[in-house]
Amino acid sequence: MACLLDTIDSPQDIKDLNLNELNQLAEEIRERIVTTVAKSGGHLAPSLGVVELTIALHYIFDTPKDKIVWDVGHQSYAHKLLTGRREQFHTLRQQDGISGFPKIKESIHDALDTGHSSTSISAALGMTTAMDIENREGKVIAVIGDGSMTAGLAFEGLNNAGSLKKDLIVILNDNEMSISPNVGALSSFLSRKLTSRFATRIKTEVESFLKRSDLGENIWAAMKRGEDSLKSLFTPGMLFEALQFEYVGPIPGHQIDALIETINNVQNIPGPILVHVLTKKGKGYEPAEKNPSKFHGLGPFDIETGAPFPSKTPKPPAYTQIFSQTITRIAQDNPRVVAVTAAMPSGTGLDKFQREFPDRFFDVGIAEQHAVTFAAGMALEGLKPVVAVYSTFLQRAYDQIIHDVCLTNQPVFFAIDRGGLVGDDGPTHHGVFDLSFLRNVPNMVVMAPKDENELQHMIYTGIQHDGPAAVRYPRGTGVGVSLDWQFSELPIGKAMLEREGSDLAIMAIGHHVQTALMAAEELEREAGISAAVINARFVKPLDRKMVLDIARNMGKIITVEENALAGGFGSAVLECLADEGVTDVMVKRIGLPDRFIEQGAQDQLRKEVGLDASGVAEAAKEMINFNSEPRALTEVRSIHA
Repeated sequence: MACLLDTIDSPQDIKDLNLNELNQLAEEIRERIVTTVAKSGGHLAPSLGVVELTIALHYIFDTPKDKIVWDVGHQSYAHKLLTGRREQFHTLRQQDGISGFPKIKESIHDALDTGHSSTSISAALGMTTAMDIENREGKVIAVIGDGSMTAGLAFEGLNNAGSLKKDLIVILNDNEMSISPNVGALSSFLSRKLTSRFATRIKTEVESFLKRSDLGENIWAAMKRGEDSLKSLFTPGMLFEALQFEYVGPIPGHQIDALIETINNVQNIPGPILVHVLTKKGKGYEPAEKNPSKFHGLGPFDIETGAPFPSKTPKPPAYTQIFSQTITRIAQDNPRVVAVTAAMPSGTGLDKFQREFPDRFFDVGIAEQHAVTFAAGMALEGLKPVVAVYSTFLQRAYDQIIHDVCLTNQPVFFAIDRGGLVGDDGPTHHGVFDLSFLRNVPNMVVMAPKDENELQHMIYTGIQHDGPAAVRYPRGTGVGVSLDWQFSELPIGKAMLEREGSDLAIMAIGHHVQTALMAAEELEREAGISAAVINARFVKPLDRKMVLDIARNMGKIITVEENALAGGFGSAVLECLADEGVTDVMVKRIGLPDRFIEQGAQDQLRKEVGLDASGVAEAAKEMINFNSEPRALTEVRSIHA
């Protein structure tokens, strides 16, 4: 049988296909997604679950005139295959390849750059409002998962859309809610038939006729109440009706004919509409169907078994694993310790804590803002909340960190995973702003460990601290050092000299202490340069005495951080020198430049921006060879890799 997918270069190419061909296309898309993700890694289960829905949307609508806004975007692989990226699909999530998420600059068919959840409805409402103002034709469709509906932003968008009464279509991709097959079939039948052009016209005409008199108005109200009661009895439609949405569904999400008929019909209904679609994560690939959480996002794997490929060499434990072990051990001795996550128990390593302390574990759904304020409330009543969150997602709760935690100095501890460059997920997921946005908040303690052993002690220190504290650690494995069995409370704001030197000092934060040590060895071996290495440990409070001693004794400092240079650790060092009036010093900052870093392997990206040992060594050589007298602070040089 000829491969239909290889003939599809744009959505226009599927519009003349018959039902059998569309179903064949769905099978081929699934096969292509599985074989590609097995090689490169990626978000498998979400994309497999929306194949038929994606085909139906592109069969009905005409992008880019019509806009399809994918929430989160990790379910967009089928969309990419249908919109001209089939031949590039093998480069998925690789450096200089196509993104694992929708990207406007990648295709005219991508309406919004997405990576974080629950933004689709608000963005889609803005698009349809703009199209109305400019009198442009086109429909806007937001596709959002039931998990993303746990975020407040989604309901803010729904609420505003209902009040504006714009012609917006929201597809609720529901792969979790349990609805019996019989009820689903009945609702599917009613939704498809009662949204047809004929039924919609009759409903409008009957409503208009009855509302011409008081008696007719009462009859219409009674009929409407009856319709609402039926929806309330069998479906969650009343929730969305209360938000002024017309509710349609639930309908089966893997029957292309039902999807096409229903979605095509709802175009004729004015105002905001929510179409409830039932899908199965991992559909069509048995291992992913059985364990959709495991196959949500993963690395390369064996297609036959679904098992990840074993590492060729033994690796040290991941930082996430060390956090998991440490917080569980601490909680065994401290019954006041509770753990909070925003829909990421496995990703943050709290699944172990959840199993051991189910009554002290709280998964609040995709609601980072609520997670932080919820933790603040528990802290106010004497508990020691630990909020485990990815760096990129903590950005969403910045106001709550300031207003609800730090303002009243509550002892909430933030375990910030995926700090720094995360690799293949790209700019929406790099956690490169946390040092900057946390260190300027009063009362907050911010630290980062040089290795997995120091992470243990920082977690213990943060929980012991009577106020807000945060530790950020990278994605990936540790250094491979041995672990202490006893936790120690570190002195807040004290750095550590890791290596002595006389020509210059390299001050590093977090796992780049290892980078600095390797650079120092390279400098001594190849250039005879003696470089001291300081493990800063704390971005806030900064060890000002250490900074000033280095500046006055050596006069040359390099700072190294995997964070945006603007406002980060290097900026803290410069501010310290400025505050103390130290002018006879040279400072070079190595970190992330003022641009968004694209996807790629972590080591590749670090090398690209000068955040590897060779990059640090080159910066040191440049500093040593820079022929000048000590200069004023206004002339201090800053290297942007």
